[in-house]
Amino acid sequence: MSHFPLWKKLLVIAICAIGVLIALPNMFYDRVERSNDAVTALERDAAETPELAAERALWPRWLPSDLVNLGLDLRGGAHLLVEVRTEDVHAERLEGLWPLLRDKLRDQRGQVGSVRRLDGTKDELRIRIGEAAGMEAALQAVHDASQPVFSLTAAGARDFQATADGDVLVVTLTDAEKAAVDERTMQQSLEIIRRRVDETGTREPSIQRQGADRVLIQVPGIGSAEELLAIIGKTARLSFHPVVSRASDPKAAPGLDNIIYPSMNEKGVYYILEKRAVVTGDQLVDSQPAFDQNGRPAVNFRFDPAGGAAFGAYTAANIGKPFAIVLDGQVISAPVIQSHIAGGSGIITGNFSVEESTQLAILLRAGALPAEITVLEQRTVGPELGQDSVDAGLLSGLVALGAVGVFMVLVYGLFGLFANVALLLNIVLIFALMDMIGATLTMPGIAGIVLTIGMAVDANVLVFERIREELKTARGPSRAIGLGFERAFATIIDANLTTLIVALVLYLMGSGPVRGFAVTLGLGIACSVFTAVYVTQLIIGAWFDWRRPKSITV
Repeated sequence: MSHFPLWKKLLVIAICAIGVLIALPNMFYDRVERSNDAVTALERDAAETPELAAERALWPRWLPSDLVNLGLDLRGGAHLLVEVRTEDVHAERLEGLWPLLRDKLRDQRGQVGSVRRLDGTKDELRIRIGEAAGMEAALQAVHDASQPVFSLTAAGARDFQATADGDVLVVTLTDAEKAAVDERTMQQSLEIIRRRVDETGTREPSIQRQGADRVLIQVPGIGSAEELLAIIGKTARLSFHPVVSRASDPKAAPGLDNIIYPSMNEKGVYYILEKRAVVTGDQLVDSQPAFDQNGRPAVNFRFDPAGGAAFGAYTAANIGKPFAIVLDGQVISAPVIQSHIAGGSGIITGNFSVEESTQLAILLRAGALPAEITVLEQRTVGPELGQDSVDAGLLSGLVALGAVGVFMVLVYGLFGLFANVALLLNIVLIFALMDMIGATLTMPGIAGIVLTIGMAVDANVLVFERIREELKTARGPSRAIGLGFERAFATIIDANLTTLIVALVLYLMGSGPVRGFAVTLGLGIACSVFTAVYVTQLIIGAWFDWRRPKSITV
Protein backbone atom coordinates (compact mmCIF):
# COMPACT_ATOMS: atom_id res chain seq x y z
CA MET A 1 0.00 0.00 0.00
CA SER A 2 2.95 2.32 -0.63
CA HIS A 3 0.78 4.38 -3.02
CA PHE A 4 -0.83 6.05 0.06
CA PRO A 5 1.82 8.74 0.81
CA LEU A 6 3.04 9.52 4.33
CA TRP A 7 1.85 13.15 4.30
CA LYS A 8 -1.67 12.02 3.47
CA LYS A 9 -1.61 9.46 6.28
CA LEU A 10 -0.50 12.10 8.78
CA LEU A 11 -3.15 14.56 7.55
CA VAL A 12 -5.97 12.01 7.87
CA ILE A 13 -4.81 10.99 11.35
CA ALA A 14 -4.56 14.65 12.43
CA ILE A 15 -8.07 15.47 11.18
CA CYS A 16 -9.52 12.45 12.96
CA ALA A 17 -7.67 13.21 16.21
CA ILE A 18 -8.77 16.87 16.22
CA GLY A 19 -12.35 15.83 15.44
CA VAL A 20 -12.40 13.35 18.35
CA LEU A 21 -10.98 16.00 20.70
CA ILE A 22 -13.56 18.63 19.69
CA ALA A 23 -16.49 16.20 19.87
CA LEU A 24 -15.35 14.64 23.18
CA PRO A 25 -17.32 17.01 25.50
CA ASN A 26 -20.58 15.84 23.94
CA MET A 27 -19.97 12.38 25.42
CA PHE A 28 -20.24 14.02 28.88
CA TYR A 29 -22.89 16.59 28.00
CA ASP A 30 -24.45 17.19 31.42
CA ARG A 31 -21.12 17.39 33.24
CA VAL A 32 -19.57 19.81 30.74
CA GLU A 33 -22.72 21.94 30.64
CA ARG A 34 -22.78 22.34 34.42
CA SER A 35 -19.09 23.23 34.42
CA ASN A 36 -19.61 25.83 31.66
CA ASP A 37 -22.55 27.37 33.55
CA ALA A 38 -20.41 27.71 36.67
CA VAL A 39 -17.60 29.38 34.71
CA THR A 40 -20.10 31.80 33.13
CA ALA A 41 -21.56 32.66 36.53
CA LEU A 42 -18.11 33.38 37.94
CA GLU A 43 -17.23 35.53 34.92
CA ARG A 44 -20.33 37.60 35.68
CA ASP A 45 -18.85 38.48 39.06
CA ALA A 46 -20.89 35.95 41.00
CA ALA A 47 -19.46 35.16 44.42
CA GLU A 48 -17.38 31.98 44.32
CA THR A 49 -19.09 29.43 46.53
CA PRO A 50 -18.05 25.83 47.24
CA GLU A 51 -20.96 24.69 45.06
CA LEU A 52 -19.82 26.80 42.09
CA ALA A 53 -16.22 25.69 42.54
CA ALA A 54 -17.31 22.05 42.58
CA GLU A 55 -19.41 22.52 39.45
CA ARG A 56 -16.54 24.22 37.63
CA ALA A 57 -14.19 21.35 38.52
CA LEU A 58 -16.46 18.80 36.83
CA TRP A 59 -14.58 19.30 33.54
CA PRO A 60 -10.90 20.17 33.03
CA ARG A 61 -10.63 23.65 31.55
CA TRP A 62 -7.62 22.67 29.42
CA LEU A 63 -9.86 20.37 27.38
CA PRO A 64 -12.32 21.70 24.76
CA SER A 65 -15.63 22.55 26.40
CA ASP A 66 -17.86 23.61 23.51
CA LEU A 67 -21.05 21.60 23.17
CA VAL A 68 -23.45 21.03 20.29
CA ASN A 69 -26.45 23.29 20.85
CA LEU A 70 -29.65 21.35 21.44
CA GLY A 71 -32.76 22.73 19.78
CA LEU A 72 -36.09 23.51 21.37
CA ASP A 73 -37.53 20.08 20.61
CA LEU A 74 -34.64 18.33 22.37
CA ARG A 75 -34.07 20.57 25.40
CA GLY A 76 -37.53 22.03 25.92
CA GLY A 77 -38.19 25.76 26.12
CA ALA A 78 -40.28 28.49 24.57
CA HIS A 79 -41.23 29.38 21.00
CA LEU A 80 -42.63 32.76 19.97
CA LEU A 81 -43.51 34.23 16.60
CA VAL A 82 -44.11 37.98 16.86
CA GLU A 83 -44.98 40.77 14.47
CA VAL A 84 -43.34 44.18 14.76
CA ARG A 85 -45.79 47.04 14.20
CA THR A 86 -43.54 49.14 12.02
CA GLU A 87 -46.36 51.50 11.06
CA ASP A 88 -46.23 53.00 14.57
CA VAL A 89 -42.70 54.20 13.87
CA HIS A 90 -43.88 56.12 10.79
CA ALA A 91 -46.13 58.25 13.01
CA GLU A 92 -43.28 58.90 15.43
CA ARG A 93 -41.01 59.88 12.55
CA LEU A 94 -43.58 62.45 11.38
CA GLU A 95 -44.02 63.71 14.94
CA GLY A 96 -40.31 64.35 15.14
CA LEU A 97 -40.42 66.50 11.97
CA TRP A 98 -42.71 69.16 13.47
CA PRO A 99 -40.06 71.18 15.40
CA LEU A 100 -37.72 71.16 12.38
CA LEU A 101 -40.39 72.27 9.90
CA ARG A 102 -41.80 74.85 12.31
CA ASP A 103 -38.40 76.53 12.58
CA LYS A 104 -37.83 76.37 8.80
CA LEU A 105 -41.21 77.97 8.07
CA ARG A 106 -40.73 80.64 10.71
CA ASP A 107 -37.56 81.67 8.89
CA GLN A 108 -39.88 82.41 5.93
CA ARG A 109 -42.41 84.33 8.05
CA GLY A 110 -42.36 87.32 5.70
CA GLN A 111 -43.77 85.16 2.89
CA VAL A 112 -45.79 82.44 4.65
CA GLY A 113 -47.11 84.39 7.63
CA SER A 114 -48.05 82.57 10.84
CA VAL A 115 -47.47 78.83 11.22
CA ARG A 116 -49.88 76.56 13.10
CA ARG A 117 -50.13 72.81 13.36
CA LEU A 118 -53.49 71.14 12.74
CA ASP A 119 -54.85 67.79 13.84
CA GLY A 120 -54.58 65.08 11.19
CA THR A 121 -54.26 61.35 10.66
CA LYS A 122 -51.23 59.51 12.00
CA ASP A 123 -49.68 59.16 8.53
CA GLU A 124 -49.58 62.89 7.78
CA LEU A 125 -48.49 66.16 9.36
CA ARG A 126 -50.77 69.14 8.57
CA ILE A 127 -49.45 72.69 8.91
CA ARG A 128 -51.51 75.80 8.18
CA ILE A 129 -49.73 78.95 7.01
CA GLY A 130 -51.15 82.44 7.38
CA GLU A 131 -50.48 83.56 3.79
CA ALA A 132 -51.78 81.20 1.12
CA ALA A 133 -49.87 83.20 -1.51
CA GLY A 134 -46.64 82.06 0.12
CA MET A 135 -47.37 78.35 -0.44
CA GLU A 136 -44.58 78.00 -3.05
CA ALA A 137 -42.04 79.37 -0.58
CA ALA A 138 -43.40 77.06 2.10
CA LEU A 139 -43.15 74.01 -0.17
CA GLN A 140 -39.58 74.94 -1.08
CA ALA A 141 -38.65 75.36 2.59
CA VAL A 142 -40.02 71.90 3.39
CA HIS A 143 -38.19 70.40 0.40
CA ASP A 144 -34.93 72.03 1.51
CA ALA A 145 -35.37 70.51 4.96
CA SER A 146 -35.75 66.98 3.58
CA GLN A 147 -32.76 64.67 3.30
CA PRO A 148 -31.80 61.93 0.81
CA VAL A 149 -32.76 58.39 1.77
CA PHE A 150 -29.63 56.32 2.29
CA SER A 151 -30.59 53.17 0.42
CA LEU A 152 -29.17 51.37 -2.60
CA THR A 153 -32.67 50.82 -3.97
CA ALA A 154 -33.87 54.39 -3.49
CA ALA A 155 -31.18 56.51 -5.08
CA GLY A 156 -32.24 60.16 -5.32
CA ALA A 157 -35.37 59.77 -3.14
CA ARG A 158 -36.05 62.19 -0.25
CA ASP A 159 -37.21 61.18 3.20
CA PHE A 160 -40.42 63.25 3.22
CA GLN A 161 -42.49 65.36 0.87
CA ALA A 162 -45.14 68.08 1.07
CA THR A 163 -48.26 68.89 -0.96
CA ALA A 164 -50.55 71.90 -0.80
CA ASP A 165 -54.20 71.69 0.27
CA GLY A 166 -55.36 75.32 0.08
CA ASP A 167 -53.44 77.12 2.82
CA VAL A 168 -52.43 73.82 4.47
CA LEU A 169 -49.17 71.96 3.98
CA VAL A 170 -49.62 68.17 4.10
CA VAL A 171 -46.31 66.47 4.93
CA THR A 172 -45.95 62.70 4.45
CA LEU A 173 -43.10 60.22 4.42
CA THR A 174 -42.03 58.94 1.02
CA ASP A 175 -42.32 55.24 0.20
CA ALA A 176 -38.53 55.00 0.13
CA GLU A 177 -38.28 56.47 3.64
CA LYS A 178 -41.00 54.16 4.93
CA ALA A 179 -39.10 51.15 3.56
CA ALA A 180 -35.87 52.42 5.12
CA VAL A 181 -37.60 53.06 8.46
CA ASP A 182 -39.12 49.57 8.39
CA GLU A 183 -35.72 48.01 7.75
CA ARG A 184 -34.07 50.00 10.56
CA THR A 185 -36.92 49.14 12.91
CA MET A 186 -36.62 45.42 12.21
CA GLN A 187 -32.84 45.42 12.63
CA GLN A 188 -33.12 47.35 15.90
CA SER A 189 -35.90 45.06 17.14
CA LEU A 190 -33.81 41.96 16.41
CA GLU A 191 -30.82 43.39 18.26
CA ILE A 192 -32.82 44.50 21.30
CA ILE A 193 -34.70 41.19 21.56
CA ARG A 194 -31.34 39.42 21.38
CA ARG A 195 -29.92 41.64 24.14
CA ARG A 196 -32.93 41.08 26.38
CA VAL A 197 -32.75 37.31 26.00
CA ASP A 198 -28.98 37.32 26.54
CA GLU A 199 -29.38 39.36 29.75
CA THR A 200 -31.36 36.50 31.29
CA GLY A 201 -28.44 34.10 30.83
CA THR A 202 -30.35 31.59 28.71
CA ARG A 203 -28.32 29.26 26.55
CA GLU A 204 -27.99 29.56 22.77
CA PRO A 205 -31.28 31.24 21.80
CA SER A 206 -32.37 31.30 18.16
CA ILE A 207 -33.65 34.72 17.03
CA GLN A 208 -34.41 35.00 13.33
CA ARG A 209 -36.22 37.42 11.09
CA GLN A 210 -39.05 35.91 9.07
CA GLY A 211 -40.50 37.89 6.20
CA ALA A 212 -40.83 41.66 6.26
CA ASP A 213 -42.07 42.28 9.80
CA ARG A 214 -41.91 39.04 11.82
CA VAL A 215 -39.38 37.64 14.28
CA LEU A 216 -39.09 34.01 15.39
CA ILE A 217 -37.68 33.54 18.90
CA GLN A 218 -36.79 30.09 20.24
CA VAL A 219 -35.13 29.87 23.65
CA PRO A 220 -34.19 26.37 24.89
CA GLY A 221 -34.18 25.85 28.64
CA ILE A 222 -36.64 28.61 29.59
CA GLY A 223 -39.70 27.72 31.67
CA SER A 224 -42.57 28.81 29.44
CA ALA A 225 -43.60 30.98 26.51
CA GLU A 226 -45.30 33.36 28.98
CA GLU A 227 -41.99 33.83 30.80
CA LEU A 228 -40.23 34.59 27.53
CA LEU A 229 -42.98 37.00 26.51
CA ALA A 230 -42.63 38.85 29.82
CA ILE A 231 -38.96 39.44 28.97
CA ILE A 232 -39.29 40.57 25.38
CA GLY A 233 -42.94 41.59 25.08
CA LYS A 234 -42.74 44.98 26.74
CA THR A 235 -41.71 47.89 24.61
CA ALA A 236 -39.88 49.31 27.70
CA ARG A 237 -39.90 52.80 26.26
CA LEU A 238 -38.78 55.15 29.03
CA SER A 239 -39.10 58.92 28.78
CA PHE A 240 -39.15 61.96 31.04
CA HIS A 241 -41.79 64.65 30.37
CA PRO A 242 -42.73 68.01 31.90
CA VAL A 243 -46.11 67.80 33.67
CA VAL A 244 -48.79 70.24 32.47
CA SER A 245 -51.57 69.20 34.86
CA ARG A 246 -53.43 66.30 36.47
CA ALA A 247 -56.87 65.06 35.41
CA SER A 248 -59.44 62.46 36.41
CA ASP A 249 -61.04 62.04 32.98
CA PRO A 250 -59.15 59.82 30.52
CA LYS A 251 -60.96 61.56 27.65
CA ALA A 252 -59.93 65.05 28.70
CA ALA A 253 -58.51 67.12 25.82
CA PRO A 254 -54.77 67.47 26.50
CA GLY A 255 -54.26 70.24 23.99
CA LEU A 256 -52.02 70.48 20.98
CA ASP A 257 -48.48 69.17 21.52
CA ASN A 258 -49.62 67.54 24.78
CA ILE A 259 -50.59 63.98 25.63
CA ILE A 260 -52.52 62.31 28.44
CA TYR A 261 -51.23 59.19 30.23
CA PRO A 262 -52.68 57.19 33.16
CA SER A 263 -50.83 56.83 36.42
CA MET A 264 -49.48 53.37 37.07
CA ASN A 265 -49.95 53.48 40.84
CA GLU A 266 -52.74 56.04 41.37
CA LYS A 267 -56.11 54.67 40.33
CA GLY A 268 -58.25 57.15 38.38
CA VAL A 269 -55.44 59.69 38.03
CA TYR A 270 -54.23 60.88 34.64
CA TYR A 271 -51.38 63.20 33.79
CA ILE A 272 -51.37 65.71 30.95
CA LEU A 273 -47.77 65.97 29.76
CA GLU A 274 -45.86 67.78 27.10
CA LYS A 275 -45.57 65.41 24.16
CA ARG A 276 -41.88 66.04 23.57
CA ALA A 277 -39.70 64.27 26.08
CA VAL A 278 -36.81 66.05 27.75
CA VAL A 279 -34.80 62.81 27.92
CA THR A 280 -35.56 59.32 26.58
CA GLY A 281 -34.47 55.80 27.42
CA ASP A 282 -32.31 55.77 24.28
CA GLN A 283 -29.83 57.87 26.25
CA LEU A 284 -29.59 55.39 29.12
CA VAL A 285 -26.26 53.64 29.50
CA ASP A 286 -27.02 51.58 32.60
CA SER A 287 -29.85 50.53 34.91
CA GLN A 288 -29.67 48.30 37.97
CA PRO A 289 -32.21 47.02 40.51
CA ALA A 290 -31.83 48.76 43.86
CA PHE A 291 -33.73 49.88 46.96
CA ASP A 292 -34.85 53.41 47.74
CA GLN A 293 -34.26 55.23 51.04
CA ASN A 294 -37.31 53.50 52.53
CA GLY A 295 -36.10 50.04 51.60
CA ARG A 296 -38.57 49.57 48.74
CA PRO A 297 -37.50 48.00 45.39
CA ALA A 298 -36.46 50.60 42.82
CA VAL A 299 -34.27 50.98 39.74
CA ASN A 300 -31.12 53.11 39.51
CA PHE A 301 -30.36 54.61 36.10
CA ARG A 302 -27.57 56.56 34.44
CA PHE A 303 -27.63 58.63 31.24
CA ASP A 304 -24.94 59.15 28.62
CA PRO A 305 -23.19 62.59 28.61
CA ALA A 306 -25.77 64.17 26.25
CA GLY A 307 -28.72 62.81 28.22
CA GLY A 308 -27.10 63.72 31.52
CA ALA A 309 -26.53 67.30 30.35
CA ALA A 310 -30.14 67.66 29.17
CA PHE A 311 -31.47 66.10 32.39
CA GLY A 312 -29.29 68.31 34.56
CA ALA A 313 -30.16 71.49 32.65
CA TYR A 314 -33.89 70.84 32.88
CA THR A 315 -33.88 70.05 36.60
CA ALA A 316 -31.80 73.15 37.32
CA ALA A 317 -34.31 75.37 35.46
CA ASN A 318 -37.49 73.78 36.85
CA ILE A 319 -36.98 73.34 40.60
CA GLY A 320 -40.34 73.04 42.34
CA LYS A 321 -42.17 71.66 39.27
CA PRO A 322 -43.38 68.06 38.77
CA PHE A 323 -41.53 65.86 36.31
CA ALA A 324 -43.15 62.64 34.99
CA ILE A 325 -41.31 59.35 34.45
CA VAL A 326 -43.21 57.47 31.73
CA LEU A 327 -42.81 53.78 30.86
CA ASP A 328 -44.78 52.34 27.96
CA GLY A 329 -47.53 54.95 28.12
CA GLN A 330 -47.97 54.92 31.90
CA VAL A 331 -46.68 57.42 34.43
CA ILE A 332 -44.59 55.46 36.93
CA SER A 333 -44.17 58.51 39.15
CA ALA A 334 -44.29 62.30 38.90
CA PRO A 335 -42.01 63.65 41.62
CA VAL A 336 -41.47 67.36 42.23
CA ILE A 337 -37.95 68.46 41.33
CA GLN A 338 -36.37 69.40 44.66
CA SER A 339 -32.94 70.43 43.42
CA HIS A 340 -30.57 70.39 40.48
CA ILE A 341 -29.78 66.75 39.59
CA ALA A 342 -26.29 66.73 38.13
CA GLY A 343 -24.28 63.75 36.89
CA GLY A 344 -27.03 62.23 34.77
CA SER A 345 -28.14 59.58 37.26
CA GLY A 346 -31.28 59.00 39.30
CA ILE A 347 -33.67 56.44 40.71
CA ILE A 348 -37.08 55.22 39.56
CA THR A 349 -39.42 54.37 42.42
CA GLY A 350 -42.86 52.84 42.27
CA ASN A 351 -44.98 50.01 43.56
CA PHE A 352 -42.48 47.36 42.43
CA SER A 353 -41.70 43.91 43.73
CA VAL A 354 -38.08 42.75 43.73
CA GLU A 355 -38.75 40.63 40.63
CA GLU A 356 -40.42 43.52 38.81
CA SER A 357 -37.59 45.94 39.58
CA THR A 358 -35.04 43.36 38.36
CA GLN A 359 -36.96 42.74 35.16
CA LEU A 360 -37.44 46.48 34.54
CA ALA A 361 -33.70 47.04 34.97
CA ILE A 362 -33.01 44.30 32.39
CA LEU A 363 -35.47 45.81 29.91
CA LEU A 364 -34.09 49.32 30.28
CA ARG A 365 -30.50 48.15 30.09
CA ALA A 366 -31.17 46.19 26.91
CA GLY A 367 -32.93 49.17 25.32
CA ALA A 368 -36.44 49.99 24.24
CA LEU A 369 -38.09 48.24 21.35
CA PRO A 370 -38.64 50.79 18.59
CA ALA A 371 -42.19 49.52 18.00
CA GLU A 372 -44.81 47.43 19.72
CA ILE A 373 -44.85 43.71 18.98
CA THR A 374 -47.88 41.45 18.54
CA VAL A 375 -47.72 37.73 19.37
CA LEU A 376 -48.85 35.58 16.46
CA GLU A 377 -47.88 32.18 17.84
CA GLN A 378 -46.54 30.87 21.12
CA ARG A 379 -45.90 27.43 22.54
CA THR A 380 -43.95 25.76 25.31
CA VAL A 381 -42.03 22.49 25.02
CA GLY A 382 -41.58 20.85 28.42
CA PRO A 383 -38.16 19.47 29.46
CA GLU A 384 -39.66 16.00 29.86
CA LEU A 385 -40.84 15.99 26.25
CA GLY A 386 -37.42 17.26 25.17
CA GLN A 387 -35.69 14.43 27.06
CA ASP A 388 -38.06 11.91 25.47
CA SER A 389 -37.03 13.26 22.07
CA VAL A 390 -33.34 12.92 22.96
CA ASP A 391 -33.86 9.34 24.13
CA ALA A 392 -35.85 8.47 21.01
CA GLY A 393 -33.24 10.03 18.75
CA LEU A 394 -30.40 8.23 20.55
CA LEU A 395 -32.21 4.91 20.33
CA SER A 396 -32.94 5.31 16.63
CA GLY A 397 -29.31 6.22 15.96
CA LEU A 398 -28.00 3.20 17.88
CA VAL A 399 -30.42 0.83 16.16
CA ALA A 400 -29.47 2.20 12.73
CA LEU A 401 -25.76 2.02 13.56
CA GLY A 402 -26.08 -1.54 14.86
CA ALA A 403 -28.09 -2.76 11.89
CA VAL A 404 -25.73 -1.22 9.35
CA GLY A 405 -22.70 -2.51 11.26
CA VAL A 406 -24.00 -6.08 11.35
CA PHE A 407 -24.86 -5.96 7.64
CA MET A 408 -21.38 -4.74 6.68
CA VAL A 409 -19.63 -7.45 8.73
CA LEU A 410 -21.87 -10.20 7.36
CA VAL A 411 -21.40 -9.14 3.74
CA TYR A 412 -17.77 -7.94 3.69
CA GLY A 413 -16.19 -9.62 6.71
CA LEU A 414 -13.05 -7.92 8.03
CA PHE A 415 -13.35 -5.14 5.47
CA GLY A 416 -16.88 -4.50 6.76
CA LEU A 417 -15.43 -4.11 10.27
CA PHE A 418 -12.98 -1.51 8.92
CA ALA A 419 -15.93 0.33 7.33
CA ASN A 420 -17.72 0.33 10.70
CA VAL A 421 -14.74 2.00 12.38
CA ALA A 422 -14.80 4.67 9.67
CA LEU A 423 -18.57 5.05 10.21
CA LEU A 424 -18.07 5.76 13.91
CA LEU A 425 -15.46 8.37 13.06
CA ASN A 426 -17.91 9.83 10.56
CA ILE A 427 -20.47 10.48 13.34
CA VAL A 428 -17.77 11.95 15.58
CA LEU A 429 -16.67 14.34 12.84
CA ILE A 430 -20.27 15.45 12.23
CA PHE A 431 -20.56 16.50 15.87
CA ALA A 432 -17.15 18.17 15.73
CA LEU A 433 -18.16 20.24 12.70
CA MET A 434 -21.48 21.18 14.33
CA ASP A 435 -19.49 22.37 17.34
CA MET A 436 -17.18 24.44 15.15
CA ILE A 437 -19.90 26.20 13.14
CA GLY A 438 -22.30 26.61 16.09
CA ALA A 439 -25.09 24.58 14.50
CA THR A 440 -28.13 23.54 16.54
CA LEU A 441 -29.13 19.89 16.76
CA THR A 442 -32.86 19.25 16.43
CA MET A 443 -35.02 16.15 15.89
CA PRO A 444 -34.92 16.65 12.10
CA GLY A 445 -31.17 17.02 12.51
CA ILE A 446 -31.02 13.64 14.22
CA ALA A 447 -33.01 12.26 11.29
CA GLY A 448 -30.31 13.67 9.01
CA ILE A 449 -27.61 11.91 11.03
CA VAL A 450 -29.51 8.60 10.97
CA LEU A 451 -29.91 8.93 7.21
CA THR A 452 -26.19 9.67 6.95
CA ILE A 453 -25.40 6.41 8.77
CA GLY A 454 -27.04 4.48 5.95
CA MET A 455 -25.62 6.64 3.18
CA ALA A 456 -22.07 6.69 4.60
CA VAL A 457 -21.47 2.99 3.91
CA ASP A 458 -22.71 3.35 0.32
CA ALA A 459 -19.28 4.63 -0.61
CA ASN A 460 -17.65 1.67 1.12
CA VAL A 461 -19.98 -0.70 -0.72
CA LEU A 462 -18.92 0.86 -4.03
CA VAL A 463 -15.22 0.53 -3.12
CA PHE A 464 -15.49 -3.03 -1.84
CA GLU A 465 -17.49 -4.21 -4.86
CA ARG A 466 -14.88 -2.60 -7.11
CA ILE A 467 -12.09 -4.39 -5.21
CA ARG A 468 -13.96 -7.67 -5.75
CA GLU A 469 -14.05 -7.02 -9.49
CA GLU A 470 -10.35 -6.20 -9.57
CA LEU A 471 -9.52 -9.41 -7.67
CA LYS A 472 -11.33 -11.42 -10.38
CA THR A 473 -8.83 -10.16 -12.98
CA ALA A 474 -6.06 -12.04 -11.15
CA ARG A 475 -4.43 -8.84 -9.91
CA GLY A 476 -2.53 -8.97 -6.62
CA PRO A 477 -4.37 -7.88 -3.46
CA SER A 478 -2.36 -4.66 -3.08
CA ARG A 479 -3.05 -3.60 -6.66
CA ALA A 480 -6.71 -4.62 -6.41
CA ILE A 481 -7.22 -2.51 -3.26
CA GLY A 482 -5.53 0.52 -4.83
CA LEU A 483 -7.53 0.29 -8.06
CA GLY A 484 -10.75 -0.32 -6.13
CA PHE A 485 -10.42 2.98 -4.27
CA GLU A 486 -9.13 4.85 -7.31
CA ARG A 487 -11.83 3.77 -9.78
CA ALA A 488 -14.73 4.06 -7.31
CA PHE A 489 -13.75 7.61 -6.32
CA ALA A 490 -15.44 9.39 -9.27
CA THR A 491 -18.68 7.46 -8.75
CA ILE A 492 -18.66 8.25 -5.01
CA ILE A 493 -18.19 11.98 -5.70
CA ASP A 494 -20.97 12.05 -8.29
CA ALA A 495 -23.45 10.22 -6.05
CA ASN A 496 -22.76 12.38 -2.99
CA LEU A 497 -22.60 15.65 -4.94
CA THR A 498 -26.19 15.25 -6.10
CA THR A 499 -27.33 14.68 -2.52
CA LEU A 500 -25.27 17.67 -1.37
CA ILE A 501 -27.05 19.85 -3.95
CA VAL A 502 -30.41 18.75 -2.51
CA ALA A 503 -29.20 19.53 1.03
CA LEU A 504 -28.09 22.99 -0.11
CA VAL A 505 -31.47 23.70 -1.73
CA LEU A 506 -33.26 22.54 1.43
CA TYR A 507 -31.14 24.90 3.53
CA LEU A 508 -31.59 27.92 1.24
CA MET A 509 -35.31 27.45 0.57
CA GLY A 510 -36.44 25.92 3.85
CA SER A 511 -36.67 27.22 7.40
CA GLY A 512 -36.69 25.90 10.95
CA PRO A 513 -36.72 22.07 11.10
CA VAL A 514 -36.02 21.74 7.36
CA ARG A 515 -32.81 23.71 7.77
CA GLY A 516 -31.79 21.56 10.74
CA PHE A 517 -32.19 18.45 8.60
CA ALA A 518 -30.28 20.05 5.71
CA VAL A 519 -27.33 21.06 7.92
CA THR A 520 -26.74 17.61 9.40
CA LEU A 521 -27.33 15.93 6.03
CA GLY A 522 -24.83 18.24 4.31
CA LEU A 523 -22.20 17.80 7.03
CA GLY A 524 -22.82 14.05 7.02
CA ILE A 525 -22.22 13.83 3.27
CA ALA A 526 -18.93 15.71 3.52
CA CYS A 527 -17.76 13.57 6.44
CA SER A 528 -18.90 10.29 4.85
CA VAL A 529 -16.86 10.95 1.69
CA PHE A 530 -13.80 11.68 3.83
CA THR A 531 -14.15 8.66 6.12
CA ALA A 532 -15.31 6.17 3.49
CA VAL A 533 -12.50 7.01 1.08
CA TYR A 534 -9.54 8.22 3.13
CA VAL A 535 -10.07 6.81 6.63
CA THR A 536 -11.09 3.36 5.35
CA GLN A 537 -8.17 3.36 2.91
CA LEU A 538 -5.78 4.31 5.73
CA ILE A 539 -7.09 1.54 8.00
CA ILE A 540 -6.94 -1.09 5.24
CA GLY A 541 -3.49 0.10 4.22
CA ALA A 542 -2.17 -0.12 7.79
CA TRP A 543 -3.63 -3.61 8.16
CA PHE A 544 -2.19 -4.72 4.81
CA ASP A 545 1.30 -3.39 5.59
CA TRP A 546 1.16 -5.18 8.96
CA ARG A 547 -0.17 -8.57 7.82
CA ARG A 548 1.11 -8.71 4.21
CA PRO A 549 -1.54 -11.28 3.12
CA LYS A 550 -0.96 -13.26 -0.09
CA SER A 551 -4.70 -13.16 -0.80
CA ILE A 552 -7.74 -11.36 0.56
CA THR A 553 -11.46 -12.05 0.71
CA VAL A 554 -13.90 -9.14 0.44
